Amino acid sequence: MARVVMYSTVVCPYCLMAERLLKSKGVEAIEKILIDREPGKREEMMSRTGRRTVPQIYIDETHVGGFDDLSALDRQGGLVPLLAA
Repeated sequence: MARVVMYSTVVCPYCLMAERLLKSKGVEAIEKILIDREPGKREEMMSRTGRRTVPQIYIDETHVGGFDDLSALDRQGGLVPLLAA
């Protein structure tokens, strides 16, 4: 199973939905980087992804994007193969 990293905040509903979707696909562990708790991580996320909103999800080295991107990838049938890589 691929390594999943998610930039998140403590009170983000889209982060929770992303986590639920990933777990429904068999992901057991999500490495969460809480940008509201770890100083400097927001800047790291923005420079890495070019985006300001959470969640920002990486599956291995692939930047998937946010919840809408993750959900669209799943609907297109691309999420499960990416997780299995």
